[in-house]
Amino acid sequence: NYFQQPHLIKESDFLKFLEKYGGHSFLTLSQAQRAFSAFYRAGDPILTYFDSLSVLSTLRQPVRMGASGLCVDGNPAGFLDSKSTSCIRIFANLSKSCITDPALDAASYYRDFTVLKVPVNGTIVQSMQVVYEIEFNSTHGIQNVSVQFNVTSISGNSGSSLQQHFTLHFWTRTLSQTLPRSGNPGYIVGAPLLITNDGARQHMTILQSQGDGSCSQFLRQKVRFGRNTKTGCKLRLSQVLEEGDCSYIQQKLYKALQGMNRVEDLAITGNARSIRAEEWTTILIRNCSVQAVNCTLCCMVPVTLEIQILWSKEGLLSNPQAQIQSARYFYQCQPLKFLSMSMVPLTTVVTFTDMTKWPEPPRGQPKAYWKLPFDFFF
Repeated sequence: NYFQQPHLIKESDFLKFLEKYGGHSFLTLSQAQRAFSAFYRAGDPILTYFDSLSVLSTLRQPVRMGASGLCVDGNPAGFLDSKSTSCIRIFANLSKSCITDPALDAASYYRDFTVLKVPVNGTIVQSMQVVYEIEFNSTHGIQNVSVQFNVTSISGNSGSSLQQHFTLHFWTRTLSQTLPRSGNPGYIVGAPLLITNDGARQHMTILQSQGDGSCSQFLRQKVRFGRNTKTGCKLRLSQVLEEGDCSYIQQKLYKALQGMNRVEDLAITGNARSIRAEEWTTILIRNCSVQAVNCTLCCMVPVTLEIQILWSKEGLLSNPQAQIQSARYFYQCQPLKFLSMSMVPLTTVVTFTDMTKWPEPPRGQPKAYWKLPFDFFF
């Protein structure tokens, strides 16, 4: 939509666009996992397997690119597509390239890989994910490094494959001191709410869903002043819920709903400074009861976070300023049965309530029929 005018979708043609663009994935066709048949079809890429690297790839045939005729090595060879190609390679240091460049090494065209007789019939099983979280502090360098794993169980069947994801996430505490103002002094509608964590200013955030409906581990949606919001996603539990893991699961879900950092105070105005305590209000937090009702093998876990924010306009009638009066984190829980769920649906609701008390309107200019007291000129 950056280079073209997007379509204006009306209610009458909503189903038409949904049928054309709707689906279970936000990936384009080129990004989606290819579904292989039981045998090669004409034009299908010929699959290869590198045993030393445990990597599934394709047999590639270099082709020429553009008017210069330079070689491009990423072109896959198609089944039953017999053709001959020629291209030009340029070497800056031929003596060095003769030893190190795979294109000049005859063994690189046959060694360390095998060609699959038929495509892989297995399917992509549940993904494994490795996430490195790195905290840095400006010129002081890296302060802390932690790693998180999302593992899965796979069988010994040679017909299955595993998709792995690796993520690096950098964050800092001191960078939040330079956050721009959200108003001066009152909040501007649409500006992010300011909170403090250990004296550092940050933006209030809520859960954000990924393309597959799961909760993003690091990407979160900002809470913007005056805009009621509702988000939902599913959080994957790293292990099967057992009876002794109730406390662990509760803390995991509380942390997922609230975020990585503990929320302390909320800025009353959009230009609140951390050093002035009177410009901040403490957020009230109401957790749920730990005990389950009428369930012996259940764990009461938070599934909904409702952020309730009361605000009002203050100041002159000609230029009222929006200020926050109070805020509350209200958690709602439900019993989760042991050994029954690996995905927990979570919901966050943000509501803004206007508490402004407007003064009585002025009477305006005196009228001729008004009889004012002590008006002897009447």
